[in-house]
Amino acid sequence: MKKLSFLVSLTNDDNDYQQEQAKAAETAARRLDVDIKIIHAGNDAVTQSQQLLEFIQSRTLRPDAIVFEPVGSTGFPQVARAAGAAGMGWAILNHEVDYIPELRRTFKVPAFSISSDHEEVGKIQGKQFAALLPQGGSVLYIEGPTNSSAAHQRTAGMNRTKPANIVVKTMRGNWTEESAYRAVSSWLRLRTSLETRISRRQHGGRREESVRRNNGRRSRALAEDTIYGLRWHAEDWAGMVAQRRPGRHNLHSAEH
Repeated sequence: MKKLSFLVSLTNDDNDYQQEQAKAAETAARRLDVDIKIIHAGNDAVTQSQQLLEFIQSRTLRPDAIVFEPVGSTGFPQVARAAGAAGMGWAILNHEVDYIPELRRTFKVPAFSISSDHEEVGKIQGKQFAALLPQGGSVLYIEGPTNSSAAHQRTAGMNRTKPANIVVKTMRGNWTEESAYRAVSSWLRLRTSLETRISRRQHGGRREESVRRNNGRRSRALAEDTIYGLRWHAEDWAGMVAQRRPGRHNLHSAEH
């Protein structure tokens, strides 16, 4: 009997979550004794669609099924139909699409999607903000990519449970620590950032590197990994701003 082969396409290879998905796929492949090929799209939807089509159209590389997490917001319906026409199974991770029933009817191939409840994740974030800032304050909220439906759903959920006395400043990230670092660095260079008091609160979790401004110089600081992302802190810079501008809001930040 022919050994089944699967193509796994992930958004990137520099994000902890994507790396864990790759490891999980490899573990499952060994357990089930199937072949697996893992590719990464570099956070580029065009690149990902081209990569998938290359495998679908190849006579030698064509897999029995494709499992992928889309970079873009559409889920690649045309690529899905090409895979279905070639007799390949089609599985989508962390994304909801409406073409799955059509794909099953037309091509008689296994097709499905599986995803976390991202709106519920956002609701949990809103409740976390309420617990962290019971008296209200400000949150620096680093969203995922603009074309990510998961990011939009999480933001919507967060806004549903966030107390009205917590002000959210939203910035864009790319699901990686490095992109969050760049986003916070850019924000710290803005004049408006000097008008916001940043304070640090202790909550358990893995510490990462973040940004702070110390007497006019940028340096590294500690940040803490919360359940659903990074909460960035700026201790010394916060003290400096607090002395210069007393009475401002406390600010915490989270990446989701």
